[in-house]
Amino acid sequence: MRKTIFILLFLAATFPLTADDVRLAEPLTLHGYHPFRPVDSAEAWETRKKDISDRVLLGCGLLPLPEKTPLNAKRFGRLEQDGFAVEKVYFESIPGHYVTASLYTPTGESLKVGEKNGKRPAVLCPHGHWKEGRFYDIAEPAVNNLIANGGERFANSARNPIQARCVQLARMGCVVLQYDMLGNADSKQLEEHRRGPRPKMNSAREGEWGFVSPQATLRLQTNFGLQTWNSIRALDYVCSLEEVDQDRLMVTGASGGGTQTMILAAADDRIDAAFPCVMPSTAMQGGCTCENTHYLRIGQGNMDIAGAVAPKPLGMTAADDWTVELQTKGHPDLLELYKQLKTPKNYEAHFDIHFKHNYNHVSRTHMYRFVNQHFGLGLTAPVLEGDHEFLTSDYLSVWSDGKPDGYKVGDDHERDLNKTWAELSDASITDEAAERAWSLILNRGYDEVGDATFELGDKEQRDGYLAMNGTITHKDEIVPASFYYPESWNGAVTIWLSRNGRAGLDGNAEVEKLAKGGVAVMGLDLFRQGEPDPAENPSTTYSGKKELEPDSWQRSPVYYYGYNDSIFVRRVHDILSAVKMARTHDKWDVKEITLTGDEGTGHWAAAAAFLAGDAINNAEAKVGNFTFGKLDNVWHEDFVPGAVKYGDVDRLLKLAELKQ
Repeated sequence: MRKTIFILLFLAATFPLTADDVRLAEPLTLHGYHPFRPVDSAEAWETRKKDISDRVLLGCGLLPLPEKTPLNAKRFGRLEQDGFAVEKVYFESIPGHYVTASLYTPTGESLKVGEKNGKRPAVLCPHGHWKEGRFYDIAEPAVNNLIANGGERFANSARNPIQARCVQLARMGCVVLQYDMLGNADSKQLEEHRRGPRPKMNSAREGEWGFVSPQATLRLQTNFGLQTWNSIRALDYVCSLEEVDQDRLMVTGASGGGTQTMILAAADDRIDAAFPCVMPSTAMQGGCTCENTHYLRIGQGNMDIAGAVAPKPLGMTAADDWTVELQTKGHPDLLELYKQLKTPKNYEAHFDIHFKHNYNHVSRTHMYRFVNQHFGLGLTAPVLEGDHEFLTSDYLSVWSDGKPDGYKVGDDHERDLNKTWAELSDASITDEAAERAWSLILNRGYDEVGDATFELGDKEQRDGYLAMNGTITHKDEIVPASFYYPESWNGAVTIWLSRNGRAGLDGNAEVEKLAKGGVAVMGLDLFRQGEPDPAENPSTTYSGKKELEPDSWQRSPVYYYGYNDSIFVRRVHDILSAVKMARTHDKWDVKEITLTGDEGTGHWAAAAAFLAGDAINNAEAKVGNFTFGKLDNVWHEDFVPGAVKYGDVDRLLKLAELKQ
């Protein structure tokens, strides 16, 4: 009877507080509000931009970068036009996976512009969601409308504004690489641009999994990461060209190409200037799976990511889309950042919001002035486009002479790609890299834990100790806690972890022995412990639609784990809060903290011990036969994207200097 009353009293005392836990609110999504996070000094910005960059690389599965294998590039099919030439290019970003592109270079009078000591600036042009990108073409009525509303000057530019900017930049003396996004134009090895979960691609056997599977997620393999790696290798390619100036490298694109622009600029410090259009905002963060990945927007959003290029030159545009409020939300923060860094002339933004989503002539003209200014081209402003002959897909296709030997497409290629990627990644992971990655994944150092307080709910005298119940509160995070407080306390505290939460203390002979021996024992109901199905299974986070098909791309877990901590991570946070509370409670003189628990809690203990460092004195991780790699459900309560990539439980134990 005593035990029953004890539990009922506890539930009555703490349930309302637990329900107030901010983490039980609706998850953050790409459609939420994502403000810029300012810093208070130029020195602090250096640390902040490193964190942004590392989180971008983490989400891409590229922290650290894998081996850069030979590009095996081919450049051919030169066609000379008025003031520029265009050539066909392809290269291997990963062995067997080809990036396809068009290379634009200056000719004739254009050769007199942009050259310094025999070198020219280079501009990368990712294209975004204009269908087929390099091969994009629209019908005459739409062309006429664009000219009539002032967005375009020439029909050929209106037909494909991506091609238009490449032509003009080449005429301005730049080397320009316009490369295909996955599933577009010549890049059809992955037959679709975005995919959802597919049972046939979900296999734990080596080399047999595809994207949007538990196995790929445990290794942070996504089409977003692959697209970013393609961008990095595209930069490698232009840097390999003898005529390219390594100190004048820029990237620009709009919409999804704007996403790749700011991601590449944040990820690769070789980029000297960036001009992402109609993408950076505090509102919608990018809807496609090529714009979302695990961990990417936890503690940061597109304004932070775009700003990570600072203090180097950054320009952007807004339109009548999700960027419509940029002038008042986001832009003032970046303006202040550049002032803080004493480089205000390196930042600009343009708000032509009478136009719909675009990279039209008006926006491109802003960009041309930006390039002219920051790369010292010496052209008279304003720089305006001239007309050009429209280049059709019949000419631009790089496969006009056939495909390379061993060229694969579809599911077989996807499986081979992920296998090779995993092998290259595994070879690059050091203890130092794993430590940095796990720190970012777990998303809270002990020094970052704020005030953690304890509020008593009820208490009961037992044989040799006092049983107390209450709640630990850290900010708006609530952790139900139970204590066995000994009649004669020796200053030692054991935080006892259990799969049963605080109930793991009751009737536990080992716990009672500790309490009667003078050790205070703390039991915790970690985040969502005690619920019948603690996993959130938020597989409709993208749109909230529950009628989505099971294989819909909108069911990708990137739309949850890209914005929200996992259940596992939140439980580790709760353990840290308990440690902080014990260490700082004004009425407790804690001399020693031990972290231990029941079988099956060792991965929690290892992660918490890794973060807590010297704040705990002893730790025991009873891992048993648990590994993250055995989990075959991305919504399992212990699922951690990237856990296998960074060494699974064994690496966590090593990092925490624990023994099983």
